Amino acid sequence: MLIVRNATPADLEGVLALAHDVGPGMTTIKPDRAALNARLEIAAASFAGTAAPAERDFVFVAEDTRTGRLAGICAIKGAVGLDEPFYNYRLGILVHASSEVGVFSRMEALYLCYDMTGCAELCSLYLHPDYRSGVNGRLLSKSRLLFIAQFPELFPETVFAEMRGFQKPDGTSPFWESLGRHFFKMDFDTADDLCGNGRKNFIAQLMPRHPLYTSFLSDEARAAIGQTHVHTTPARRLLEQEGLRYQGYLDIFDGGPVLQARVDELRASRDSVLAPARAGEAGQGAMTLAARADMARFRVVATPAGMVDGELVLPAPAMEALDARAAPVRSMALNPST
Repeated sequence: MLIVRNATPADLEGVLALAHDVGPGMTTIKPDRAALNARLEIAAASFAGTAAPAERDFVFVAEDTRTGRLAGICAIKGAVGLDEPFYNYRLGILVHASSEVGVFSRMEALYLCYDMTGCAELCSLYLHPDYRSGVNGRLLSKSRLLFIAQFPELFPETVFAEMRGFQKPDGTSPFWESLGRHFFKMDFDTADDLCGNGRKNFIAQLMPRHPLYTSFLSDEARAAIGQTHVHTTPARRLLEQEGLRYQGYLDIFDGGPVLQARVDELRASRDSVLAPARAGEAGQGAMTLAARADMARFRVVATPAGMVDGELVLPAPAMEALDARAAPVRSMALNPST
């Protein structure tokens, strides 16, 4: 059984192993022991309620309870852009018209912006290939939304997720090659590593502030705008099921889409239920995400479950994995109803 739980500093070796497997393009997970150790320390303080709002970083790991191996990682940044700038492109329209020659044109343009400042970010989602089957991906991604639904007071009005942008089979980013490389004079991985190490000042120093017409980009780069990496497309679909939507914001390096939603519009916020739990035969109960509603020992499993007389009935292994006798359980259907 996979269980998603709070990450702790004791998970450093397992998280480092996952970071080595991720590859380029995911700024928030880099195989840097010192940086990961510091992040896990901040995560522990976040779950303990001692981290300042600007520092909160709730990191979760998926653990294989049979072997103890860490199978995946995901996180929620409590608020971005409060201690350092957080950049995106916003895709907009510029209109040019001349009555003298009878020409009217609408041109797409990219605007450098800070619109996500203060918003919470869903980030660092990675599931090891050995575990990419069954409900594991849905469990890992959606577990974070149950945490937000249980503790909404910890989060701002809006939550977003930057999706890894399109890359060609050889790993190159058409968007970066057509745009970013001209201003940064470095390859994609170098710029990505600098951001991963917290060195983002170079973006403001080198990136032009005026709108950039997309018609000046290559055909490949324009086609990549708002498109996801092949490995990220399933993660995008899962978040869209939960209420997040692409609204024209992009990652400035690879042109990947930014999905966003109001916290109170998330399916987990609308549909999840908090109830006591007991062990029993779930029968034909639907696949359910069940979370122990305790911030210090938050944990989530995917399991058949059913509601009986106001109690959530869970199979004994799920009940034991959650240690649900000690806390109520927040639950919702694994998949949204059609």
